[in-house]
Amino acid sequence: MNLPNKLTMLRVILVPFFMFFIMFPTSFETTDRSMFFHILAAVIFIIAAFTDMLDGKIARKRNLVTNFGKFMDPIADKFMVFGALLSFIAAFPEFRNVLVWVTAIILLRELAVTSMRLVAQNADGIVIAASWLGKVKTASQCISIVLILIEPYLFKDIAVFSEYRVLSWISIAVMTFFAIYSGIDYISAYWKYMKPEGKNS
Repeated sequence: MNLPNKLTMLRVILVPFFMFFIMFPTSFETTDRSMFFHILAAVIFIIAAFTDMLDGKIARKRNLVTNFGKFMDPIADKFMVFGALLSFIAAFPEFRNVLVWVTAIILLRELAVTSMRLVAQNADGIVIAASWLGKVKTASQCISIVLILIEPYLFKDIAVFSEYRVLSWISIAVMTFFAIYSGIDYISAYWKYMKPEGKNS
């Protein structure tokens, strides 16, 4: 259990905390209390996202890459994103109908890409690294999650942001686009491993 793996596990541990603070304010009617808990949830999520960037850099720099880290790191990332999205579905009725479909799209994308990676690794021992599109997809998800939490408080005097949540809607559209686009890019690049007649035909 080296430092990168500890950071990965910290990310997993933080997930139920920011989920709790996203959903907890629904029992309050005051904006001030909701603002406090949602900003706290955003801070915890940002810390978790920062550990995602940090653990990989430390592991590569210090040659601390382990099988445990390879296994847990992507799982921790998915826990973060799906934990936040599921909490939003429960806590934000204005986004619920759309986020149900967005969450389903992202889930199917992750299952497809993960399956593709496993097939490629079993076939040729290839470990498919995250592409730049995959990294943009992850960044867009993190930005969207933070915006949904803090936009009404960050721009509370501007109705188009505080009431209509324009930035949140735009960020949801962007993260959905990159989830689909990056998924198609992965699948098209490694589709040869899925052909029934084999990769060499």
